[in-house]
Amino acid sequence: MTRDLFNNQAVSALGGSMRDFRVQSGPDLARRGDAFYAWQNNRRANGLWPFSRSTEAGPGTVCAAADDRGNPIRGVNFASQDYLSMSSHPAIKETAIETIRTYGVHSAGSSALVGNTNLSVALERRLADYLQMEEAILYPTGWAAGYGIIKGLVRSADHIVMDTLSHVCLQEGANAATRNIYQFRHLDLEHCRSKLESIRARDTENGILIVTEGLFSMDSDTPDIAGFQALADEFGARLVVDVAHDFGALGDGTGHIGLQNMLGKVDLVMGSFSKTFASNGGFVACRSRALKEYLRFYSPSATFSNALSPMQAAVVLKALDIIQSEEGARLRASLMKNVHLLRQTLSEAGFEYYGDPSAIVAVKMGSEGLARLVSRRIPELGLLSNLVEYPAVAKGAARFRMQVMAGHKEENIRDAVAILREAVDAARTDLDMLTGSRDKAFLAA
Repeated sequence: MTRDLFNNQAVSALGGSMRDFRVQSGPDLARRGDAFYAWQNNRRANGLWPFSRSTEAGPGTVCAAADDRGNPIRGVNFASQDYLSMSSHPAIKETAIETIRTYGVHSAGSSALVGNTNLSVALERRLADYLQMEEAILYPTGWAAGYGIIKGLVRSADHIVMDTLSHVCLQEGANAATRNIYQFRHLDLEHCRSKLESIRARDTENGILIVTEGLFSMDSDTPDIAGFQALADEFGARLVVDVAHDFGALGDGTGHIGLQNMLGKVDLVMGSFSKTFASNGGFVACRSRALKEYLRFYSPSATFSNALSPMQAAVVLKALDIIQSEEGARLRASLMKNVHLLRQTLSEAGFEYYGDPSAIVAVKMGSEGLARLVSRRIPELGLLSNLVEYPAVAKGAARFRMQVMAGHKEENIRDAVAILREAVDAARTDLDMLTGSRDKAFLAA
């Protein structure tokens, strides 16, 4: 190891979490970041801050990167969200270049004004048709789509019933829209039903939006979409399904909505292009032109944001061409082959992971202290993977979210698992030497 681990500052860097600094007080708003920065910088100084890294030449399966202090890293890349390896696809790159030559680089306006192009109009139509919905509307990011669908539809007297693990964009949209928010246990239809029954017993006049995801990104699991839509129909509610992580990458490309035979049957489908389609951007697909137009002018993250650039719209259109072709089917098959090989190799190496086969393979670590020590070692050994810790997941349930690409080779996968095994074994030894016990309570605090 290149840094002195065995000091009091390093031990303290194994404890605490970002949740500790979320609510700060005092009259000077500009000083709100001081305590967090001191904690963050202690982790950084001891090699235990694995966030805010930058790649040198894009998200390749093996890539050069740097940490947020500029220290170089190079390794096999399981940290980027490029599930079908589209970002380096020759046709995608050529499409981007040619579109810039014709259209320039900027939409220069909101979609409510003159920010649309014939490309964005065509993309909305393609997305609606692919999902067997009547209409679709674009947003500048996936986050904007998740926030905007809720803030655009829900008013203060309405109700939101959402899976407790719903993405933060959905939770923030809910918090901005109403105080009437009810969370049901993850994937639990009956718990959702109990919330709906309670609401309708006292309020039959206002709307209810049920919120879930097609594939949950921390646990790689999926709900019974038909079951939730049936609940929505029964209680006069509407269902929105966030398909950011499965659309394009799973099944025939239509994700779990397609796999569960729910194409055209879900009230609202919200998604992102940033995982599979080689672009920023997001969308909402709905069942009427009236609702699309309402969102265009009352969903603030659509109305008051510049539209997708022409290049982004063209890239997503080209990605859709590929996804709906025989090549797309081969890429999805390659992705799933890699997913199964990674899961098998992890099991053989003694690791456990969450959920069902998908491009997200979340490897269980447990305590935050152990996970941080592992995160310190893996870049030095040649692996890029994202540490996920409390409060993004439950306390004591830290994990490495390994994000698989179609372009990964067998040797990439085997190298990654070998590095992870070496790093975990060394980290356990470090933890024992630091504390005398790898189960010290403060390490999971």
